[in-house]
Amino acid sequence: MTGRPIDPAELPETVPRFLAAHRVRDTPTALALFTPDATVTDDGAVHTGGADIARWLDRAASEYTYTTELTGARHEGGDRWMATHHLEGDFPGGQVDLHFRFTLDGGLISGLTIEP
Repeated sequence: MTGRPIDPAELPETVPRFLAAHRVRDTPTALALFTPDATVTDDGAVHTGGADIARWLDRAASEYTYTTELTGARHEGGDRWMATHHLEGDFPGGQVDLHFRFTLDGGLISGLTIEP
């Protein structure tokens, strides 16, 4: 892993705001935190722009039931940040640690990659 570990309280405001909205499946609030041309890479697929990201958020919110806990954070340099979450639920495997890698631009999310 690159960068340095940080206290999750040191994450830029946009990151915990997105994570909170994503956790409660609040698509409008989460979507407002992205730049118009943002990309999200999740589960091998790339979603680009507001409409595509909104569909991804809605699908992710309805596909499985799970709990999530923030377990770590890193500053990966410049405007790049990572938040690690432990998920448990009814998805294949039942539990996983996911790394949410954010790239920010002007305080908004221009890139998000989610991977184990």
